[in-house]
Formats: sequence, structure tokens, C-alpha cells
Amino acid sequence: MEEERLVSPDAGRDETEESSIRPLRLADYIGQSKVKDNLEVFITAARQRRDPLDHVLLYGPPGLGKTTLANIIAAEMGANLRSTSGPAIERPGDLAAILTNLEPMDVLFIDEIHRLNRSVEEVLYPAMEDFCLDIMIGKGPSARTIRMDVPPFTLVGATTRAGRLSAPLRDRFGVINRLEYYNVDSLVTIVTRAARILNIDIEPEGAREIGRRARGTPRIANRLLKRVRDFAQVVNHNMIDYATAKEAMDRLEVDELGLDAVDRHMLLTIIQKFGGGPVGLDTLGASISEETETIEDVYEPYLLQMGLLQRTARGRMATAEAYQYLRQPLPADKEARTAQGNIFNEEQAEGQEESGSSRLSISQRSLFE
Repeated sequence: MEEERLVSPDAGRDETEESSIRPLRLADYIGQSKVKDNLEVFITAARQRRDPLDHVLLYGPPGLGKTTLANIIAAEMGANLRSTSGPAIERPGDLAAILTNLEPMDVLFIDEIHRLNRSVEEVLYPAMEDFCLDIMIGKGPSARTIRMDVPPFTLVGATTRAGRLSAPLRDRFGVINRLEYYNVDSLVTIVTRAARILNIDIEPEGAREIGRRARGTPRIANRLLKRVRDFAQVVNHNMIDYATAKEAMDRLEVDELGLDAVDRHMLLTIIQKFGGGPVGLDTLGASISEETETIEDVYEPYLLQMGLLQRTARGRMATAEAYQYLRQPLPADKEARTAQGNIFNEEQAEGQEESGSSRLSISQRSLFE
């Protein structure tokens, strides 16, 4: 069984308190201001017309609040939420059973919608457009199709891989929103709110230390909060201050950029065993004893986002920033390229001095600040 990582953005096997700290209204939802403001307009307009909300597609990295937003949409519309997932709907008949049991104006939430079977998608198209189902009865020459009405409903689809959605399915969504990583201030607010709900005493500096190591992801921030709570309970009389949060994060091996031991091991493997790359995905997977899909879906996205890893046609490469962050000596060829890049960036920074924008080293910046 794969070991569950503390900084994994995927839902854990034991997230028993997650539902209790989810906001239930848009007013309580923190971050994603553009998505939230637009949804508020669309929901208000639909309620005034007494129509179901247009079908909504939410996409982005895991752990950013897609399921929470689906719950909020249902609550704001005053409707029931029916939840399922793409892999759970194996046959068209499964989807037909779900749709025919909906009440008018219900919200149907399908997580991992990109994993729907193509034959199931064909049944979903007329349901989304015309609120009806085309059912095939019989086989062979005597087979016939009957059309069955379904109640008006809103489909909320969530996916971490919008590119895998078929074009006909994607085009049937009236509202398409991408969820972005959170900045540290938003994560501090989320941690503080969760601590209040869970009756955890926390100081602002402690909340900021947790938020800044949470990889821009609320799910990770809440998980770290619960683990830091355990340390605070034992060593600091249940109070989470800066020192307690920092000590807990250090003992959990989550560093200041939110990297854990697995992230650092993968980067060091590329640097020390393969000269910084490029190294093929299969070779890298064999070197660190991980499946290639796990590397692509779990480990790489954050490292790419932070500028510590590059994907090239020849394989994966550690960037100069990765060498700097891990305190590894730069090879001569990389040092030369980095020097050329620094000259270019310094010239660029001189031209941008008035606006105050310049390139910072990874030790001076954070993606989410």
C-alpha cells in the first residue's frame, strides 16, 4: 500500500474532520475571489428566474475546494446535492438510474468527471442539453429508442485534468472555472477559521507558519494544522505559536517551501545520480522506486510550479534554483547558463526598476506570497 504523504493534495483515508470545517455559503468561502464573485452573480440570476443554474465545470489541482464549491452551489440554490464520481458510473444504466431519481432543481456532483466511460458520456449529452434520456430497448433489428424526461438539474463536474475531457462534454458546460493555488494570506485565514471551529488555540504567527508551508492548498493546510495540534497538545499546553508550529513542521520534514522528504529525494536523485538531467521518466521512477504515474500526477506538479523541475523532450531536469535550494554545487555548464541568464535578468530588472518588479532568488521568494 502506498504511504500517505502529509503534503499530498489528495483526500486522505482518514479526513474525518474535513466536512465539519467546510464553509456552507459563498460568504464564508475564502479565496478564489473571481470564481466566487462570478458564481454569486450566476446563482442569484438563476434563483430570480427560478431556473436551474447552468452546468458548472470546476477544474484545477486537487485540494483547492472543488467539492466544497459544489456543496455551496447546492446550498445557495436551496437544492439537494447528489454526489458520485466518474469511475463509479460504469454503465449507461447506472447514470440513468441516478438521473431519474433526481428531484427538480437538484445539483448532481460528479467528481473526476474526466474518467467517465465514453458510452456513459453519450447518455449524459441529451440529459444536460434537453433534460431527457434516450434509452435503447431490445437488441438487433427489433431494438428501438425511447425518450424519457428527467427533472431539470444542475451538473457540477470536477476534474484535475480538464484536457482529458472530450470536447462535446466540455462544450455543454455553461460555466467553466479554474481554481488557482492560494496565497499565504488566504491560507492563514483558512487555518485560523479551521482552528476556531476545531477549538484549537492558535497565534497569528503560528497560523502563518502553517500557511506558508501548505503548498498553496487548503486541504494540506488543514491537515498540517491537525498534526501541529498534536505537537502543541503534548509540548505547549494546546497553544500553537510560531515556535511550536516551526518545531512540528521540522520534525514532520516539511520545509519552508512545503517540500517533504520525497520531493527532496527525487530532486537529489536527478542532481546526484544523473548530473541534473535530463533523465527519462521510466529511469527516474525505477531510481526512486515509484510508479511513473505517481511521479507525474503527485510529485511533479508542485515542483514544476515552484521552478525546481523542468520537463523537456529528453526527460526531467533539475533547475539552477533546485541546486541553489538544496545547496548543491552547480555543474560548470549550468553555471555558465545561469550567469548568462542573470545578466539578462539584471538588464530586464533595470528597465523595470520604476515599477519595482525584478527577479528574486528562490530563497527570497515564495510562489504563493
